[in-house]
Amino acid sequence: MTDSPTRLRRAVASSFLGSVIEYYDFLLYATASAVVFGKVFFPGLDPGLATVASFGTFATGYLARPLGGLVFGHFGDRLGRKRMLVLTMSLMGGASILIGLLPDYATIGTAAPILLVLLRIVQGVSVGGEWGGSVLLSVEHAESRRGLWAGFTNAGGPAGTLLSTLALSVTAKLTSEADFLAWGWRIPFLLSALLLAVGLFVRARVEETPAFVAATQQGRRRRLPVLAVLRERPKALLLGIGIGLAAFVFQATLTTFVLSYGVKVGHTRQDVLDALTISSAIAVVGVLGWAALSDLFGRRPVMLTGAVLIAVFGFALFPLVRYGEQSSLVLALAVGQGVLHPMLFGPMAALYTELFATETRYTGASLGYQLAGLGAGFAPLIFAELQRSSVDTLPVSWTIAVFCALSAVCVLAIRETGRGMLAPELVESDGR
Repeated sequence: MTDSPTRLRRAVASSFLGSVIEYYDFLLYATASAVVFGKVFFPGLDPGLATVASFGTFATGYLARPLGGLVFGHFGDRLGRKRMLVLTMSLMGGASILIGLLPDYATIGTAAPILLVLLRIVQGVSVGGEWGGSVLLSVEHAESRRGLWAGFTNAGGPAGTLLSTLALSVTAKLTSEADFLAWGWRIPFLLSALLLAVGLFVRARVEETPAFVAATQQGRRRRLPVLAVLRERPKALLLGIGIGLAAFVFQATLTTFVLSYGVKVGHTRQDVLDALTISSAIAVVGVLGWAALSDLFGRRPVMLTGAVLIAVFGFALFPLVRYGEQSSLVLALAVGQGVLHPMLFGPMAALYTELFATETRYTGASLGYQLAGLGAGFAPLIFAELQRSSVDTLPVSWTIAVFCALSAVCVLAIRETGRGMLAPELVESDGR
């Protein structure tokens, strides 16, 4: 067996790379749903309704994520973290490649959007199982600084967004409008094959986590982990969901809805993609920075401050986007995605794992995170529907503020989890 620091480095590298690949594929769909899919798969609808339909297929991926968390969490708690992570990565890569090969509506009619939805469901199931195992791979190898090491998994989200928007942006620049809609958008999806090969190679070298091995040797595996979570840890699960909702609603606002809204108010598609690329690069640093600071100051102070600031910033976001200048668009996304969102999102990975004991940790952390993730699935759909009937963005800003208030209340209701060792006696105390 390799030494502990080497195992930790391999685990963190695998978690980060796996998260990058998963979110490259998952959020590539999000970006494409805002700028491409409405025209390619729903061409018979008026533009506003096509956007709603496109975001509807986007939402199905988030609906499938709790199922993935439940299924892979169950087997991850019983059979091990590593096995499940190889499978989730393979499923995600395969689904993305098939989306890149999928005929459009003009070629096969209604079968095209139906197949698109089915592949999106596979993506959702995959990412639902990936996140929990990926975080545990880092946290359960770590002896200290759990916030930072777990933060690498969540940093894979904006890193994946960076790669996906960069891939679409470069492809859009190198092709005409007609060629981009005809075949250019497919190239980033097909590149998933290369990322998948690299990811599987790295993940094959990672060892099973010491915490899971110890739990197995001590006979502490649960026959049905989900029942144990619901019976023994319902408060922890519910508070975890509430804490995560604001982060996911705001994430979807910035990475999906603002893309569509920006084009609607006069920005070019390329300007919006460029702004998202810049803000995603900043967000990688932001997630790791706030995650590390949560080890120093605690999860609660960092996340509570983030919830308050996001609620306020939600009212400035859309005026900045509407202003018309590229610089104001970049500023809006850079501050929102790069600085404020990471205050909630960065510490969240460690927080979820610290709420549950080893034998139910994969299931509990996955369910909490993925059920909260439904906020990201439905927010763009709700916002797009609101925009069909009114150009006023205040309802959107108020919606963000309400979710932030809910998350702040849940943060205040939970006890600090970032102190001490990750051990059964730390997390057996009423979820707090």
